[in-house]
Amino acid sequence: MEIEKCKGSRDLLPGDMVRFRRIEDVFRKACLDWGYGEVRTPTLEYLHLFTSVGTLTPSMLSRTYSFLDWDGWSGERIVLRPEATIAAARLYIENLSDLSPAKLFYIENVFRFDESGTRSRERWQCGAEVLGSAKTLADIEMIMLSMDVLRKLGIIDVELHLSHAGLIRALLTALGLSAHEQVRVFDQILDEDHSVIEKLIGDNPQFTEALDLFFRAKGKSAGFLQNLQALLSKSFPVPGIEDSIAEFTHLAERLSEFDCKYVIDIASGRGFEYYTGIIFRLHCGDQKVGGGGRYNDLIPLLGGGNVPASGFGLQMDKIMEMTDIPPDERYRVLVQCRTDSAKAERLCFETAADLRRRGYIADIDHDGTGTACKWTISVEGDVDHPVYRLMDQAANVVVEAGSCSAICEQLQEAKANEASIT
Repeated sequence: MEIEKCKGSRDLLPGDMVRFRRIEDVFRKACLDWGYGEVRTPTLEYLHLFTSVGTLTPSMLSRTYSFLDWDGWSGERIVLRPEATIAAARLYIENLSDLSPAKLFYIENVFRFDESGTRSRERWQCGAEVLGSAKTLADIEMIMLSMDVLRKLGIIDVELHLSHAGLIRALLTALGLSAHEQVRVFDQILDEDHSVIEKLIGDNPQFTEALDLFFRAKGKSAGFLQNLQALLSKSFPVPGIEDSIAEFTHLAERLSEFDCKYVIDIASGRGFEYYTGIIFRLHCGDQKVGGGGRYNDLIPLLGGGNVPASGFGLQMDKIMEMTDIPPDERYRVLVQCRTDSAKAERLCFETAADLRRRGYIADIDHDGTGTACKWTISVEGDVDHPVYRLMDQAANVVVEAGSCSAICEQLQEAKANEASIT
C-alpha cells in the first residue's frame, strides 16, 4: 500500500515553516502596530451562513466541503470554512458589534474543493477588516497596510490594480445582463477570454469605443476616470454611474497624494459581485499575492445592521514562494554526552539548558550524528567529577573546564574573540 497525502494538500517542511512563521510574525506585528486586534474563527461553520446571504457564487458554493453535523434528526449541514471574511463578519455581529469601527485581523486557512487535485484545496491567508467605517480613509488604510506588510517581507516590486464594483455592475446592467449573466461574463473577461468582449461589442456596436476603454484600457491617474466618465456620458449613458465614478476618483486622488502608484484596471475586479465599492489587487510579476475592497452589504445581509466594511487578504502560499529563509543569527552548539550514565545525561541536559538561557541554540546529539555545528561541547564524567570540552570544529581547538558555567563562559569568550577578528 502506497502512503501519500491527499490530492490538493501540501506538507510544510521545516524550511517552509520558517518562511510561514516569518510571514505570520511580520503580518501580526504590522497589524498590532496599526491598532488592530487579532481574532480567529472556527474551522467549521454552518452552511447557511454562506448560502443565506447570497454572497458566495454558485461556483464557489459547489466547491465547499460540506457534511451533516449528525445530532439525531436535527443535525445541520456544516462546512469547512471556505472564506474568511464572512466568518469574521459573523464573529463581529455576535461579539463585537458595540465597537465602531472594529479593526480586526486573522491568520487562517480556508478550504475549497478542486476536482483535479492539482490546485491547493487548503489555502492560508492573512486578512484584516475594518468594520463600521464608510470613509475612503478605511479603504486607503487597507491598501497601505497590505503594502506595508509586503515591503517588510522584502517584496517591493508590487503593482496595485484598482477597480470598482459599482462601475462594473452599472455598466453590465446597462447592457441588459442579469445578475447571473454579469458574474458569468465578467469571470470570462478575468480569465482573458477576449471573445466575450468581442461579443459584447458585436451586440452593441454603437458603444465600441466606450466598451473598449472600459474593459481594455488602463490608467495611472484620476484623469483616466474623468475621461472614462466623459466618454460614457457622450456615447453610452449609464444610469447611476456618477456616484461610483466620484468615489473611485476620490480614492485615486488620495492615493496620488500619498505618492502611491497604481493602475486603474476595471477588468481586474474579480469578485465584484461580492464587493460594493473599491476593489484592489496586489500583483508581483504575474502572480496575484493579495487584494480586497469595500463590502457594505455583507453585515446587513447577515442581520447585523447597516454597518459598512472594508478588508483585504494576503495569500500566504504564494508569498512563501517569494520570501527567502531568514538566517538565524543565533549560534548553534552541539552538546554531546560521552558517558553512558543517567547522571552524565543530566549534566548534558543542564548544559544545554544553560546555553539556551544565554541565547544559543543547543542541539543535543543522540548518537554522534547530530547537526554539524562550528562549536561542540562534550560532557564526560559524573556530577562529582564532570569534564566539559569545548571544541571548535573548524579550527580543531579544544578547551576544557570543570563546570557548566565555566565552559559557557569559555564559549562566550571564544565567540567574542571571533567577532573581533572578523
